[in-house]
Amino acid sequence: MTDRLDLLRTAYADLAGLLHDLAADGEAWAPTGCRGWAVHDLAFHLLGDARRALVGLATPAPGPADRDAVTYWGAWSPPEPGDDEALRRTRAVASTAVDFPDLVEDYAEVAAAVLVAAGRVPAGELVRTQGWVMEVEDLLATLVVEAAVHHLDLVAHLDRPGPGPGPLAEVRRVLEGLLDGSLPSRWDDVTAARRGTGREPLTDEDRAELGVRAGAFPLFG
Repeated sequence: MTDRLDLLRTAYADLAGLLHDLAADGEAWAPTGCRGWAVHDLAFHLLGDARRALVGLATPAPGPADRDAVTYWGAWSPPEPGDDEALRRTRAVASTAVDFPDLVEDYAEVAAAVLVAAGRVPAGELVRTQGWVMEVEDLLATLVVEAAVHHLDLVAHLDRPGPGPGPLAEVRRVLEGLLDGSLPSRWDDVTAARRGTGREPLTDEDRAELGVRAGAFPLFG
């Protein structure tokens, strides 16, 4: 579990630092890579992710596990046009729930608590999250992927550093697990994350190289 916990420490530290800088520079309402969401809205979503993680780590479950670090993502697809109402609700709640600087502090506190809780759960223990049972190591991997992908979303329209190489490599590993094969080697890990999750369209060259596997994209969203 140490490797994935270390990756999560990196991913959460990078996100907390980025959000702090965005708050200091007054960029709460800058656009993001998530359609319809500004930085403030996505930060509110990230706070919800961290709270869910804290609950999951404190919820032991009987076996067997029914999801792992890869199959967890099989249920998640990019928003469809009909999902606009749910996106608007998130934005409405986020804009009235808390001021952005306070939201950033809340995120940093909850993320820190997640890391402490994760360090106390024995390796191999089963936990429950969103109705699924997973080994704790796999839960941590999903949190790394979520943090890294949304970090890319936060900087999609900003000149800011993206996620570190370790979390991005974990995203690629999961995408290749979902594809049951390698992604194009000419894609760097940022490109893999963006195209694998539908944030960038596949090019004609991509489709020619992937062949029938191109039909599986986006692999999750």
